[in-house]
Amino acid sequence: MFKPDEIPLFYVIMAIFLTVVLSSFVIYALINMIDTGYVLIKRKPLYRYLIPPYKKLSSSQQQLLESQFRFYQRLSKREKRVFHHRLVCFIKSKQFVGRDNLGITDEMIVMTSATAIMLTFGFRDYSLKMIKRIIIYPSAFYSETNETHHKGEYNPRLQALVLSWEHFVEGYSVSNDNLNLGIHEFAHAIHFNSLRNRDVSSTIFADTFKELSAFLSEETQLRQKLLASGYLRDYAYTNAFEFVAVVIETFIETPAEFRSQFPKVYAKTKQMLNFHFEGY
Repeated sequence: MFKPDEIPLFYVIMAIFLTVVLSSFVIYALINMIDTGYVLIKRKPLYRYLIPPYKKLSSSQQQLLESQFRFYQRLSKREKRVFHHRLVCFIKSKQFVGRDNLGITDEMIVMTSATAIMLTFGFRDYSLKMIKRIIIYPSAFYSETNETHHKGEYNPRLQALVLSWEHFVEGYSVSNDNLNLGIHEFAHAIHFNSLRNRDVSSTIFADTFKELSAFLSEETQLRQKLLASGYLRDYAYTNAFEFVAVVIETFIETPAEFRSQFPKVYAKTKQMLNFHFEGY
């Protein structure tokens, strides 16, 4: 046996190392437990953002957002820094492909990616792993999936989001008609992503949509009022996936009217996206 003052340095270092490792596991488990409890009670993540430093956009990319992206314009300085960071990371993680001789421009990359970052800005995990490629056509394109011409589509099997640039731009040219191709297609991707992944934000999105569906099934009068109002266009009632996409389009474009006409549906949509930002 070693006397206290004769314990080899190696054993001292190992003891310190094991103590640090064990403490880290305990702290991680504790944070995880607190986070889970917070989500169950509050129905939103305990935290969303990384600790600085944040990655930065180029000045030309920032100018695109400042001049063309209304959601970004209303963010605080700190939120804009987070938006920059997330946008840089999202762009690096995706492949952008032009079709029919369309050259991919920085504007196309920034504006399509900014749409994804806007919709997931309340999420902790915003990466949308169910999208690997963003394919852009100059205008409406022929889809071999269902043998018809489309303005946009999301293909979960190929993990590809496909857009007509003409109609993407058109969607942002009028900000209050509840028609926005980019928002609609990215909403599909978010929905599929929530079904395939179990990160905290995906779980909240999927579970809250189940709650919304059950609520509308039970509330006959509200459901009839929603149908009769024409506030959601008819395409929303095609299936559950189209309903989510149209509801999110409507939520983003006319939040005040949505909140006024259908406050409970609005509240569930806000909870799905954890969308606590100016104007919402």
